[in-house]
Amino acid sequence: MGVAGFLAATGGLSDAWSQGSDAPETPGVRIDASYVPWLRKAVADCTVVKPSVLAAQIDRLSGWDDDAGTLSGEKGIAAFTDARWRTWGKDDDGNGRSSPRDPADAIMALGRQDCSLAEEVTDLRTEGIVNGNLAELTLAAYASGTDAVRKAGRVPAGAETYISEVTSLAARYGAVDRESSGGAVNQVPGAVLAAPVANLTVTSPFGSRQHPLTGVTKLHTGIDFASPQGSQVSAASKGRVVFAAMTSAYGNRVVIDHGTIDGKRLETTYSHLLSLQASAGQEVAAGTPIGLVGSTGLSTGPHLHFEVILDGHYTDPLPWLNPS
Repeated sequence: MGVAGFLAATGGLSDAWSQGSDAPETPGVRIDASYVPWLRKAVADCTVVKPSVLAAQIDRLSGWDDDAGTLSGEKGIAAFTDARWRTWGKDDDGNGRSSPRDPADAIMALGRQDCSLAEEVTDLRTEGIVNGNLAELTLAAYASGTDAVRKAGRVPAGAETYISEVTSLAARYGAVDRESSGGAVNQVPGAVLAAPVANLTVTSPFGSRQHPLTGVTKLHTGIDFASPQGSQVSAASKGRVVFAAMTSAYGNRVVIDHGTIDGKRLETTYSHLLSLQASAGQEVAAGTPIGLVGSTGLSTGPHLHFEVILDGHYTDPLPWLNPS
């Protein structure tokens, strides 16, 4: 199965793109239409990495040329070394061999690697060790390694160029995504969350700010609600506790997975707690006690730091909350 073409300077699609309803119609992009189902399948269970990002990585790695990295020991369109292939490679197309030169095998292997990295950086962010956009953190882990991301606490400087290049290319492959996002990622379907504390007095809103302790200006990823030490903190909606432990920055922290809304995964987090009243794996309902307001971690005084994460992206919690 060969490549039908490469990025073209002008529009026009190869004949391969017109072979069925799944064929993308992205002007200026020419790849074999038979790759599209594999791009979608490779990241079907990974909400962080989209098929268009996977396609952009391959474009960046090889330009869809399976001989592009031969001199450096990299093989196939996803530029796998023998060592990396031993970790990620499988016979996904069922032709009796596992080879980085089989495009389907290569696409699936890259998807497995990316999705594994996405899980690692998601855990790091959940634990408060790193901060940032999950898709960018995943690409950073691919480019520089998870340890570099952990050490930096964010996207390391050495990965910024790679992320910029892949992100730019991904825009040209939007048609290979399974479906459009249906609007902005942070679109709010309505006030669907119950108040996590009794009094929703905001002391620090969502948005860019200078951290009062570190002095670093960056995104304040949630809202700080003023509340007395020891006040009750409750789950904002039905869900499953996926993290409940002490972290260095967030102090005692609880993360709840609420499932999906309009196909997008919704999570809430509760940080700086005095004590925990929930444990990982516990099923909760709206209003279930999960902890007490405190000032653990990097905190200047008792308050609740509350976050809403939609499909891996921080979003302003306030529109989500029903104060009654």
